[in-house]
Amino acid sequence: MTNIKINHTEIQFEEESLRITLCKEKTVWEWTDTYSPHLECEDGHLEFKDALSVRHKKVENGIGAGIRSTYRGFRIGERELPYAFETYVWIEWTTEDVYFEWIPLCEEGIKVKAVYWPGEMAFEEKKENWYTLLNMQQGILIPNTWEVELGKIIFDGIFETAGGYMPWFAQVKARQGYIAICTTPWNAAYQAKHPAGGPYTHVGMRFEPSLGKMDYRRVVRYSLLSDCDYNDICKAYREYVKEQGRLRTLAEKAAQVPSVDRLIGCSFVHKGIKTYVSEGSDFFDKDAPDINNQLVSFAKREEEIRELNAAGVKKLYMHLDGWAEPGYDNQHPDYVPACEAAGGWEKMRSLVDAMHECGYLFGIHDQYRDYYHSAPSYDDDYACMLPDGTIPQHQRWAGGPQSYLCGTQAPYYVKRNFKELKKNRIELDCAYLDVFTCNEGDECNNPRHRMTRKECYDARASCFNYLMSQGILPSSEEVSDWCIPSMVFSHYAPYDFMLREPGSPKYGVPVPLFNLVYHDCLIEPWMMEKVSDSEDYMLYALLNGGAPYVIRDGAYPNFDGSFEPDVKLTLDQDIERCKVVSELHEKVAKCEMVRHEMVGGDYEVQRTVFSDGTVVTVDFRNQVYEITR
Repeated sequence: MTNIKINHTEIQFEEESLRITLCKEKTVWEWTDTYSPHLECEDGHLEFKDALSVRHKKVENGIGAGIRSTYRGFRIGERELPYAFETYVWIEWTTEDVYFEWIPLCEEGIKVKAVYWPGEMAFEEKKENWYTLLNMQQGILIPNTWEVELGKIIFDGIFETAGGYMPWFAQVKARQGYIAICTTPWNAAYQAKHPAGGPYTHVGMRFEPSLGKMDYRRVVRYSLLSDCDYNDICKAYREYVKEQGRLRTLAEKAAQVPSVDRLIGCSFVHKGIKTYVSEGSDFFDKDAPDINNQLVSFAKREEEIRELNAAGVKKLYMHLDGWAEPGYDNQHPDYVPACEAAGGWEKMRSLVDAMHECGYLFGIHDQYRDYYHSAPSYDDDYACMLPDGTIPQHQRWAGGPQSYLCGTQAPYYVKRNFKELKKNRIELDCAYLDVFTCNEGDECNNPRHRMTRKECYDARASCFNYLMSQGILPSSEEVSDWCIPSMVFSHYAPYDFMLREPGSPKYGVPVPLFNLVYHDCLIEPWMMEKVSDSEDYMLYALLNGGAPYVIRDGAYPNFDGSFEPDVKLTLDQDIERCKVVSELHEKVAKCEMVRHEMVGGDYEVQRTVFSDGTVVTVDFRNQVYEITR
């Protein structure tokens, strides 16, 4: 065994099994007995220890000390292949953080699908104060005693998607914990398992190829924390992103575009104009043709806005779907002109003018990822191409067959389309660029515009930055770590259970991990449905200091949280409930969420504390709340 120790932190490395154990003072974190470092390849499963040559070397330099291991040559069948890589596990002198680095040296002969390393920690004791933190949407805490099995993780746990808003996971046992931060998250993911009733939760890291190759060094940083809870872990990550220069607050964004302050405290309205579901779409219903085609005029939406104003709604933002020909989720990126059957540019302009006359903010739904074959400008040459030369396509959404627009092209289309809107005197306050912060980044192997996943995120950010340069506040579907410097608000940033059918079991305790890091950086609207006599989403909006939806008409019924609630409220009741949430949002939107806690250890009674001293306590069991200073 090889040991590396710096101050209170130690790495123990077993050369025979290649297992790593991390120690800090008296706390030991060791890999599970069943884990062995391995690669999943097109030709099957390869263990690190199967390498024909394995060398280990102690390394010490000016920043730390560790163990470098080199693995060369693998045999598949009768073939000996030169594939080679290194691992480097080391402790930083200054921080005592432990870094795990996987480094490709020669990729000849083997097509790697995933590298499963570093390993999952043994976490076997059925104790309530042993828990795992996953960034699946807003966040969940899974005690080892949790009775519900962890279900399918959305987007297969890929970081920078709805399955991993932030690129880290963590575990705590009796106030001793670690946070594993993937510092190269663009082609990385996690996988986790918690059986019904525990008694364990296992979570591990994996790295996936970029354009068919592992290509670059992959890094995970483990910080071992003493006397900590999930708040301390979130604040450790907040400190990390501050060090990276990626913590950009709403106050900073408002200094660039002052209308950020006008959006704070708004009630949100989500409405549409035209729905057209093509026969080539998976959503097409041949037995109910009326569902496939629906139209509401711009004049009708203007009338509804004036009614809300008359009802006393003082601050409001409207997100408008399906405003262009030929309808919602159709023909992108060629999404103009304004829907003629609904009144065209003239009536759309009248709606926008009415919004501004009422003191409200207006924004549109738009899309620069889904690349519809029906778009006049569609060209395979600008669709994302896989390394094998194929172009992925499907027909999930309303517009039917589509591929994916290479992200390198998106900024050009954004500029083109928003210039057209301006030419037609549609004065936008905000704009929603769909799926950018929910779905994974794309990759493209077309040599004319080759793009890695990291470059895709950069291209998406440049679309947001362009909108900000024009005084338009950018939004997208959910939230993601990469968008913090460039995006102002989201469609929502829900707990994972909110997008499943009401009454579905919770995979863990809902906790605001994302907001403990980024609350003061983004505006998040929250669902406000009282979905049943025992569940009221308004309480989550208050607990998170977010903005409220007064009306939320989802584009696809019974999908992405658009379910009919059991409890029907009147519009007046909805307005009154939103007023409470909006007033709180005005107070705390620019405040850091400094702490979240289970009151008395009760998961059903939760409390958040904001940096201005505001304290919100909600009792989910009795459906009551209290806001104090």
